[in-house]
Parts: sequence; structure tokens; C-alpha cells
Amino acid sequence: MLANLTERPSFNRVLMRTLVVVAYVIIFAPVAMIVATSFFAQEIVSFPPPALTWDWYLNAWDKPEFLRGLVTSLQVALLAAAIGVPIGTAAALAIVRGQFPGKQVIGALLLAPLAVPGVVAGSGLYMFYVLAENALDRDIKATTQGLVAAHVLLTIPWTVRLVVASLQGLDRAAEEAAANLGAGPFTVFRRITLPMMRPGIVAAAMFSFIQSFENLDLSLLLVGPGRITLPVAMLNYLEFRIDPTLAAVATVQILIVGVLMVVTDRFVKLSRVV
Repeated sequence: MLANLTERPSFNRVLMRTLVVVAYVIIFAPVAMIVATSFFAQEIVSFPPPALTWDWYLNAWDKPEFLRGLVTSLQVALLAAAIGVPIGTAAALAIVRGQFPGKQVIGALLLAPLAVPGVVAGSGLYMFYVLAENALDRDIKATTQGLVAAHVLLTIPWTVRLVVASLQGLDRAAEEAAANLGAGPFTVFRRITLPMMRPGIVAAAMFSFIQSFENLDLSLLLVGPGRITLPVAMLNYLEFRIDPTLAAVATVQILIVGVLMVVTDRFVKLSRVV
């Protein structure tokens, strides 16, 4: 009886560690597969590979559509994050600290785009752009401005979600102390509240950038000639050829996102916010 009681916690720990290892394998196996495939020498992937090569990275570099797509994706992601994060931060602050009727409904509406499939959202935005073009007599769809505006809709829900979580965990004692010492509302916000919100804002900016940078389904319906993003360029390449070039491009994407997350976590511990 005593032996069973002493062995059970050990068995539970082993089982938990095994499940964690299995979860990590499931998560990282596709990533490892893509990275490994990008170095296979043969065009048609097979195991084991006869040799390893860097040629697919050079082939991707020689394709101008990938470079243009990368530049466009970086521009759109940076602009969308720069516009959406301040808007989402202000909305999150109003939801957590404000007192007004319909606050819960507004909060739910701001998070609603996370539940809408990208293809549905892209189709709806495309039809809205067509109607807006007819009303305003100017081009909106298939433009960089229209694409950035669509990606802002991706960044706002992520920002609201992360900043709200950050604000709900803040201790307001420092803010109350500053107000009692004579600091005005703007001074309290600038000197106390905003620095305390910084982890949530930085995490929101990072996730907003990633969501915009890697988005395909929304961008696919809104890009124009010469303004395609990197995921759309990869899909277009896949229509004509299947080789490890796409794996090489995907590896570069993974590297960019991974470096961004490591650098962000270095200054702001993401585990405290996410």
C-alpha cells in the first residue's frame, strides 16, 4: 500500500513529461521537416537524401517575385502593426478602465475578427472595397493602402486581447499613490501606467507583425499585380513547380519570426503576457 503511494507521484511525473515531449515533437516536427527539406539536393523529395545543398536558397534569391513579396510583406506588416497597435491599445485601456454602457459588447466586437475565417473576411472586404470604389471613384482594392487597411483589422484584435490581459494583471497602487501626490491623469498615464503596460504592448506589436507577415488567405483576395506578399508569391510558385525552393523560402520566414520572438522575449518576458 505504501509502496503504491510512493510510486504513483513518480509515475505521474514520468507520464506528464512524456506527454510534454510528445507535444513538443508534434509542434516542432513540421518545422524541422521544412528546414531539413530545404537542404535536400534532389528536386523531388525522397528519403534519405542523396546529398545536401544550398542551391535552393540561391534559386529563391534569383526569383524576383520572392524578393518583392518579402519587401511588400515587411512593409505591410510594419505599417499594419504601427497603425493597429496604438488603436488596439487605446481600445483595451477603455475596455478595462472605462465605465460606459455596452463595454462588454464592444469588447466582444473587437475580438470577433479572431473567430472569422480569413477567406470569409477577405471576401467581405473585397466586396466592401468594390462598393467603396464605386462610391468614392478611386482605386482601393489591389492597392498597398487597401491591403494595409485590411491587415490593420488583423492587428487590432490581437492587441486588444494581449493588452487587456496585461492591464487586468496590473496593481493600481502605484497609480493611486502618484495621483494622491498631485500628479495629473496624463502624468500618471505617461509615467506609471504606460511603462507598466509595455510588456503587453510589445507582445501585441510582435504578434500583430507576425499575423500580418504570414497572412495568406486575407491577402490572396486583396493583392494586385506587382504588389503581392511573400505568402502569395509562394502560392503562385507552387502552381507551376514543386521543389525545395519553397522550403527554403519558408525557412527564411521561420528564421525571421524566430529571431523576432527571441529578441522580444529578451526584453519582455512573453510568458508573463501570453
